Amino acid sequence: MDTIGTFRHSRTELICRPAPPSGQRGFAGRLVQVVRSLAKWIDHLLERRRGRLALLEMTDDQLKDIGISRCDAHREGIKPLWE
Repeated sequence: MDTIGTFRHSRTELICRPAPPSGQRGFAGRLVQVVRSLAKWIDHLLERRRGRLALLEMTDDQLKDIGISRCDAHREGIKPLWE
């Protein structure tokens, strides 16, 4: 095979080639990864907030069962979303 032949690719080879490994993704792949990471972080923050709101809604008996005082539950419940 000649040197030129090794560099020629048919149109179907260029269209149907497999995706590059994750370390070699282009801009779009990295953007998707960043958006997914951001979505997971936001989901984590919202889950934490839901837990804190649940603490505020618990009765004194329920808080006693899990070993938290009303004051501790209130202090945790009013924390900002990012803390």
